[in-house]
Amino acid sequence: MKSKDLKERTDADLVELGQQIQRDLFSARMKNHTSQLDDTSQLKKLRRDLARIAQIQGQRAKGQKAAAAPAGSEK
Repeated sequence: MKSKDLKERTDADLVELGQQIQRDLFSARMKNHTSQLDDTSQLKKLRRDLARIAQIQGQRAKGQKAAAAPAGSEK
């Protein structure tokens, strides 16, 4: 999943997508542990997608916090 695509999504959609990826990651880990996972690169891809979502959420939260702070309070 590309960052550009994720940035276009709403906050609520990102939360829902993050939860879905966490479930998929858990399932993939269990399949890998029981030797049922064919594509082990899926684990790395899911972790990276989850990190991208967390990064975008953090950037948005930081942007909202900066916008809410008064202009004269920054050093």
